[in-house]
Amino acid sequence: MTRPVNQPINSLDGHDALAEMEDKLDSSAFRRAFELDLPPIQHEVIEAATRSILEAVGEDPTREGLLKTPNRVSRMYDELLSGYRTDPSKLINGALFEVDYSDMVIVRDIEFSSLCEHHMLPFIGRVHVAYIPRKKVIGLSKIPRIVDMFARRLQVQERMTRQIADFINEVLDPMGVAVVAEGVHMCSMMRGVKKAESSMTTSAMLGTFRENSVTRGEFMEHLARTVHRI
Repeated sequence: MTRPVNQPINSLDGHDALAEMEDKLDSSAFRRAFELDLPPIQHEVIEAATRSILEAVGEDPTREGLLKTPNRVSRMYDELLSGYRTDPSKLINGALFEVDYSDMVIVRDIEFSSLCEHHMLPFIGRVHVAYIPRKKVIGLSKIPRIVDMFARRLQVQERMTRQIADFINEVLDPMGVAVVAEGVHMCSMMRGVKKAESSMTTSAMLGTFRENSVTRGEFMEHLARTVHRI
């Protein structure tokens, strides 16, 4: 059977559903719920704090190799913590489409990097996302951007996984959302137990993925398959 061509969501039911969604994304309650309303980074404060740390560990922040380190560190956090200041309306950018099918959509092997909130050391890995549409799908490139929005902040992997699922659920109102994250954590590789081969897997299942073991099993079966790279 030939599937229908995706249509912009603002044609749905004769009213501008896209505008309604943008109002939701712009609301202070929505942004507060997903921690998207943090104030700008205070670069001068970070620079001063970095100089203090260098002095506290016995280093000389005025030596050539460290002279510009406080400035580099302060600018680095603009990128590493950009998820707190992402505009969700610009992220979605109208890429919601009306469909009349409900087949599972899977985007797998999305690379991410984040900072552990306990030691501010990196953890990195891959995220796999699936959802079952209920009239709406989202542009393919938006799923990795949603992952980045929640990875680029001080995080724990469990919360990041659930936030990705909750955000997609809020935006699309699908029949179900599934998110699986696999990560390796520098805080356990470089310090503490120092187990370089250890990794962590977390999952969040909403809707039919939680309620229906067959649907959940189909998703997990897809993840178990080897993907042949082009």
